[in-house]
Amino acid sequence: MNRADLQTLLTQIANGKRSPEDALEILATLPLQELSHSTLDLHRELRTGTPEVIFGENKTADQIADNLLRLNQAHGKALATRVSSRKARHILNPKDGPPAPDSGLSYHRSARILARNLPDKIAPSEDKPFVSIVTAGTSDLTVAEEAALTLQYLEHPFIQITDIGVAGLHRLFPHLETLRRSTAIIAVAGMEGALPSVLAGLVPCPLIAVPTSVGYGTARNGETTLHAMLTSCASGLAVVNIDNGFGAALFAHKLLSQI
Repeated sequence: MNRADLQTLLTQIANGKRSPEDALEILATLPLQELSHSTLDLHRELRTGTPEVIFGENKTADQIADNLLRLNQAHGKALATRVSSRKARHILNPKDGPPAPDSGLSYHRSARILARNLPDKIAPSEDKPFVSIVTAGTSDLTVAEEAALTLQYLEHPFIQITDIGVAGLHRLFPHLETLRRSTAIIAVAGMEGALPSVLAGLVPCPLIAVPTSVGYGTARNGETTLHAMLTSCASGLAVVNIDNGFGAALFAHKLLSQI
């Protein structure tokens, strides 16, 4: 749907030829922007409450840059996950010259996220819902950072608590009051994946477990961690895929959006 189509639709509503409810159904399924390499869903946020985000791992730098530009034009911001440093350098410093000063592009190496006009981080407050992002170890930070920046993009307040895994469980207790006040918790862990089970037995809020591909030998690049979390005896715990910090943040976004 282009501007002319939208103008026609609005005119039909104003003239009583189409009901607002009918128009809402049309807007909920349109429009798509077709590029030579991608088909962008510019109304995903209207339908689902979450704008389209680019998965950059197997896209070229030029495809990522083009998608970021088009999504930014539609939404005033854009986000791409799994962007390597090499691709980010190409986008931030193209061969034909540096990006414009107002391009709004920022690369977050630890999270492998490239954003355009990323909103400022919102600090938690006593009277508003917030998410706690917890890591079992420092090695899990990359995945936790992906979750954190996704929540920042979606304009949710959050806090991060790092390196409080079961190898030294006493590190968890000073943070327990904050964790119990959280609206949701994202718990990121590798190895044997025990931290989410421990947390789920201590807090009243929903908990989203993220297995990471951290660990030796039989950790099998996160498969053992995933299986451990899926077979947890703790209740109120959901599990996303291995290293999927983005998916955990989206799940938390859906929870917070219902409050």
